[in-house]
Amino acid sequence: RRRSIRRRRDRAAVYHPDRYSSILFGMIVSILFLSVVDAYLTLFLIDHGAAELNPLMAFYLDIGPQAFLLVKYGLTSSSVFVLLLLSNFLLPGLKINTGSMFMIIFTVFASVVAWELYLVIRHVP
Repeated sequence: RRRSIRRRRDRAAVYHPDRYSSILFGMIVSILFLSVVDAYLTLFLIDHGAAELNPLMAFYLDIGPQAFLLVKYGLTSSSVFVLLLLSNFLLPGLKINTGSMFMIIFTVFASVVAWELYLVIRHVP
């Protein structure tokens, strides 16, 4: 029932705790929520003349909005899951663990959603 690594020698290996913090859980839920909001705002902006710049997502957008939403959520949730499994792994050469990447991902998604909201408010009639 560990939440973190206690021994210095254990930090060199990949460690999977039994329990995770509520802050980490909130960060994961927030990232998944922002991913869905990003997807719906992207679809809205596409309907109003915008273009998808990501070639992978543009491919699935050409297939249809359901495929786009499924792939967008699937890629985000699987990436977050892998990062969660490796959240206590120390990055080589750095003294930070991969769990700190959640804040970076959250910030990126929040910035993208903020930009899309700006585009919706400012440019969509």
